[in-house]
Amino acid sequence: MHVSLFAISMRYIWLLFLCWTVVLKAQYLDTMHAVFNHKSSIDARLESRNSFINNELISVTGVRLGVAFQRKLRVGGGLSWLKSEVTKLDIFEDAYGNPVDTLKRYLKFGYLCYYIDFVFYKTKRWQLSVPIQAGTGISWFQDQSDIKRDFRKNTWYFLLLYEPGITAQFKITRWCGLGADVAYRFTLKNNKDVGEKLNSPTYAFKLLFWADQLFYVVFPESKITKRFGPAVW
Repeated sequence: MHVSLFAISMRYIWLLFLCWTVVLKAQYLDTMHAVFNHKSSIDARLESRNSFINNELISVTGVRLGVAFQRKLRVGGGLSWLKSEVTKLDIFEDAYGNPVDTLKRYLKFGYLCYYIDFVFYKTKRWQLSVPIQAGTGISWFQDQSDIKRDFRKNTWYFLLLYEPGITAQFKITRWCGLGADVAYRFTLKNNKDVGEKLNSPTYAFKLLFWADQLFYVVFPESKITKRFGPAVW
């Protein structure tokens, strides 16, 4: 009897879960359909993210270009590269194990990134979103810090990156605001010298500026504003 009641209860819970999943999926699809039916705008960004390599604070710089739908969904791509100087000291030994020479090598990497950012909470001034970013690129070590000297002489290693995170945004006016995001960078690579050292939490503080919204505020009677505006919170 107990087994039968347990089985019936589990079936009932499973049925509720399925119904809940179907409802959420339908709501999500309705939301996405409404988002894509609105006017789109250009999403352009200059970014600098902080993270850690070998317990050292480093900076990864990037540029982004994409499309924003109703400011609730952003999709696009860009380019990112290691901005900070990260070094590795190679020690050469003789046949007896005595160090005879050292060579300082510089870690470099760059990658193409692809991102999608979905807003799940929004008020007049506050906004929370879930950015997901993936990337494909290369990493290498070189003897000089100047990348132009011997880039083609280095051995390159493939990189695959994945960065899930969360972003908070506060709008000061219709055309400017402040933001911050926290994420974690996972890397798949074929270079053991780089290895899990690139896996790291990342964070960034942002000054946000929307040129189109500023234009709508400054020129409310413009033909462009009447067609694509007005400025919105």
